[in-house]
Amino acid sequence: MRPFRYAYAADRPAALKAANDAGGSAHYLAGGTTLIDLMKLDVMRPRTVVDINALAREHSEIRVTPDALHLGALARMADVADDPAVRHAYPMIAESLDLAASPQIRNMASLGGNVLQRTRCPYFRDTGWAHCNKREPGSGCAARQSVNRKLAILGVSDHCIANYPGDFAVALAALRASVDLEGPQGRRVIPFEALHRLPGETPHIETTLKPGELITGFSVPAAPWLRRSLYLKVRDRASYEFAIASAAVALDLDGRVVRQARIGLGGVAAKPWPAPEAEAALVGQPLTPAVALAAAEAAFAQAVAPGGLAFKPELGRRTLVRAILAAGVMEV
Repeated sequence: MRPFRYAYAADRPAALKAANDAGGSAHYLAGGTTLIDLMKLDVMRPRTVVDINALAREHSEIRVTPDALHLGALARMADVADDPAVRHAYPMIAESLDLAASPQIRNMASLGGNVLQRTRCPYFRDTGWAHCNKREPGSGCAARQSVNRKLAILGVSDHCIANYPGDFAVALAALRASVDLEGPQGRRVIPFEALHRLPGETPHIETTLKPGELITGFSVPAAPWLRRSLYLKVRDRASYEFAIASAAVALDLDGRVVRQARIGLGGVAAKPWPAPEAEAALVGQPLTPAVALAAAEAAFAQAVAPGGLAFKPELGRRTLVRAILAAGVMEV
C-alpha cells in the first residue's frame, strides 16, 4: 500500500471540502470493503482518503413511504436487508443484499460504496498483468484472449470485457431507482441507470460522478409489481461468491397476463443492466414458459460471447426464465 493522506470529515460540507482540496485525487471511505482491498493490491492509489462515516448520522435512513423506499448511502447492507418493512414491501431489494458477500462484509459495507464497487476481473485486480485498459488506459485487454468465463457478454467493447460484480445495483437498475448526489457544484438527482458508464473506448471512466461528488441516498419508487419481485443469483458456490448470472424480476399480473414487468441482469454485463426488451416481450402476454423464453432471448440478443464466455448467453437465458416463472407464482 502506498502512502496517502487521511482526512476525517465530521459532516457533509467537511467531506466535500476535503475532496475538493485534494484536487480530484480523493476517494471517500465508508465501509472500506472495496477501497482498502484494492489499495492493498496497488490497483487503486488515492493520494487522499476522506473518511465519511460520521455522515451516517444524516445519511443512513431506511424509510418506506407510500411513494417510495428511501435509503441513505451510509446505511449498511445488513441493516437494509434485515429491515422488516423492506423485506415485506421490497423483497427484491432485501434478497439482492442478502445474497451479496459474507455476513461480516454486509455488516460493514455501505450502500453507496457497494454500488460503486469495481470489477472482480482478475486482469484488473492483479498488477502482474500489464494489459488492462481499466487499470492502465491504453495498455490493452488481456481478458479478451485469456481465461474469461466470469466476465461480461453485454455492453462490452473491444477495449474491455470486465463485468460489474454487484447485486444490489442490479435490483436498483431493474426498479428504475434514482440516486441523490451532492458535490462542490451542488445537489442533483439522476436515474440510477445513468450512474454507471459502458466501457466504450474509456473503460477506466466507470461512472458519471463529477469530481468530489458524493452519493447521499437512493429512492425506489413504489409500484404494483414490487411485492411480486425476487432476485435470483447463480454462482459457482453458495457462499460468498459473485454471480456468473443473476436476474432481478418484478411482475404485475392480471390473472396470468403480465401487465407490467421490471427486469435487471447481473454477472453478465459491463454495468448494472436493465432489460427493457425483455420487459416489452412480457407485457400483455400470458405468463408461460414459452413467453418467458422469448423474453430471455430478447434480453440476450446482443450478447457477445467469445472463447470461454460461449456458455454464458444460454446460462443467462435460463437464469432469467427461471426467475420470471418463479416471480409468477409468488404469493402476494
